[in-house]
Amino acid sequence: MTFSLNVRQAVEASGLTRSHLYEAMKLGDLPARKAGRRTIIMAEDLRRYIEKLPSAKEA
Repeated sequence: MTFSLNVRQAVEASGLTRSHLYEAMKLGDLPARKAGRRTIIMAEDLRRYIEKLPSAKEA
């Protein structure tokens, strides 16, 4: 089973800000879907996005 998150849940799960997530979606780095007015992020897509972020040593 695949799990989805709304933006608030994705913020809580990732520790990233709402603005950061929306910017990543806008740039196409974080896939998102729309269900009416609701923005849905698949948990697996969020995991992949976080894994692609640079390590603390690189930043």
